[in-house]
Amino acid sequence: MGQTARVSAIVWTAAASLAAWLWLLLFQGFFWRTDVRLPPRREPRVWPSVCVVVPARDEAAVLPASLPSLLAQDYPGRAEVFLVDDGSSDGTGELARELAARHGGLPLTVGSPGEPPAGWTGKLWAVRHGIGLARTRDPAYLLLTDADIAHAPDSLRRLVAAADTGGFDVVSQMARLRVESLWERLVVPAFVYFFAQLYPFRRIGKETKETGQQGGTTKKKKGTRTAAAAGGCVLLRAEAAERARVPDAIRHAVIDDVALARAVKRTGGRVWLGLADGVDSVRPYPRLHDLWRMVSRSAYAQLRHNPLLLAGTVAGLALVYLVPPVALFAGAAAGDTAAAVAGGAAWLVMAGTYVPMLRYYRQPLWLAPLLPFTAFLYLLMTVDSAVQHYRGRGAAWKGRTYTRPDAVPDEG
Repeated sequence: MGQTARVSAIVWTAAASLAAWLWLLLFQGFFWRTDVRLPPRREPRVWPSVCVVVPARDEAAVLPASLPSLLAQDYPGRAEVFLVDDGSSDGTGELARELAARHGGLPLTVGSPGEPPAGWTGKLWAVRHGIGLARTRDPAYLLLTDADIAHAPDSLRRLVAAADTGGFDVVSQMARLRVESLWERLVVPAFVYFFAQLYPFRRIGKETKETGQQGGTTKKKKGTRTAAAAGGCVLLRAEAAERARVPDAIRHAVIDDVALARAVKRTGGRVWLGLADGVDSVRPYPRLHDLWRMVSRSAYAQLRHNPLLLAGTVAGLALVYLVPPVALFAGAAAGDTAAAVAGGAAWLVMAGTYVPMLRYYRQPLWLAPLLPFTAFLYLLMTVDSAVQHYRGRGAAWKGRTYTRPDAVPDEG
């Protein structure tokens, strides 16, 4: 009797996991597809001016592979680069000036904002300083990009054309992260896959549309509230930044790219996010420790430092990613065909939805069945993020530790 109840529990849990995967497959914005690239575009007759803002803290190791690509942008309009040296101790600012003198290209200004005041993250304080410098040039657009991002020569041109054609206030591309070491192969494509599952790219670009009139009143079809951006590459319309009070309104955000997109969309702006071609991260993450730190520093902030959300996330990850292989093997061992079939089917759907991301990253498809193992690593990273937070070491990055957002008073 006890064994029958135990097997029945496995069957029902496996069936719930399979149902969850069928729902994700069909109704979560087709998050698993990787064909969301820059939308159709036409080149404007008059190219708007653009200022590129690059916050940089101790980035001397990656700057030679990234900054020259920005300076070499083939952009027909007026454009210049503002690199903000955020208290670096490795000569980042001096190296930036040397690279500009050596490579030429777009004009470069190097600034330094000093230490951030209470309530500001270092990156956003640097971005604020960079935007302040840029506004003296009265640009139409701001390109916010990280110091470890290399751009193809036509990257800026394509971003501006897409924003201008589509009327977007934010056009953001998820940079292709480096995938060379074994741990990068296991963890990095899954990072983008999980991000797309949380923020389906197709939903982000939807807008409110007029659908006709009824009784003299214009009916509107509501767009989605889903908003996100990828902080490594964000083209932001300058007037939209002012309207949304960016970055002041999000000054304490650890996950600043998502906060920026939400602020712009909340004030009526249009946001587009997709995968990149020609925008690549040059930062290496050779060891598991490096990737662990990248994820755990902000995972609990994503959950708003809420223990209930943490518990729900852990349970959800277990049900969706860990139950399928467990049900398959436990069902096979117990002779329960239903449990084995449900678990195997859920695992098959999971692996199938991961295949397009592996292809995008040019990785072998045998990694797809290993997604439950990678998800288990992410589960542990998320729990560790919460542990570090309660130990007072949460959201630590390059010598700074940030408070939880609700500990910072908002402006009136």
